[in-house]
Amino acid sequence: MQQGEHPDYGPVVFRDKSAGYAFLTRSTAHSDQTIEWDDGRTYPVVDVEISSESHPFYTGKARTVDAKGRIARFEQRYGKPGQGPDA
Repeated sequence: MQQGEHPDYGPVVFRDKSAGYAFLTRSTAHSDQTIEWDDGRTYPVVDVEISSESHPFYTGKARTVDAKGRIARFEQRYGKPGQGPDA
């Protein structure tokens, strides 16, 4: 492995301000902002728009698609199978 080709890989805090949630992990992401973590050390912090704490899929607030309504609208518009001129 050649020296100087890979970015620095170290501890970084990712913070989701909309959910008030932050987690410490390792990453190659860079930031000029820092935050003091629970262990008393200072780490770079990266603000993110969405995380597992605010994403609708993970929080259970995801919209469900009404498939029955879609099928009814399709049949109303184009007719039911077996009723067309090719049937």
